[in-house]
Amino acid sequence: MSDTNQPAGQAPITIHGQYIKDMSFENPRAPQSLQLTAPPQYNLNVRCDARNLEQPGMFEVTMSIELDGKDQQGQLIFIMELAYAGVVSVGAVPQDAIGPIIGIHVPMLLFPFARAIVTAVLSQAALPPLLLQPVDFAALYQQQMAQAGNTPVGRA
Repeated sequence: MSDTNQPAGQAPITIHGQYIKDMSFENPRAPQSLQLTAPPQYNLNVRCDARNLEQPGMFEVTMSIELDGKDQQGQLIFIMELAYAGVVSVGAVPQDAIGPIIGIHVPMLLFPFARAIVTAVLSQAALPPLLLQPVDFAALYQQQMAQAGNTPVGRA
């Protein structure tokens, strides 16, 4: 359904569902990790990918979060990999706007939910709490576009 009569200020994005697509967590130093004297040193990597679905204007956007923590001696305490995805549709927008919507705006909408999952998993693993800081999805999108040869999502 094309929504060319969208009210002013309404986003052209509809989120049809969000879900954990894949998740892995390892706590190789448990139960010694319960005796940490300082918070772990964290290493975070975030990547976003999108793919066209069979219906026109429908996309699956997947945010991949890789996070690990090391103690003060550099020994691995935990490693976590999360693929959090959403199925979205994009309304009537210019073709050149689809890439930024899918690569920047949708990840911004998914991020708080993925961050809550990371926080909950670390808590259940009895590790110090971590609140992931906001990610600059515009810079991440530009970097991924440069690496991919500037082929926007949604274009053939």
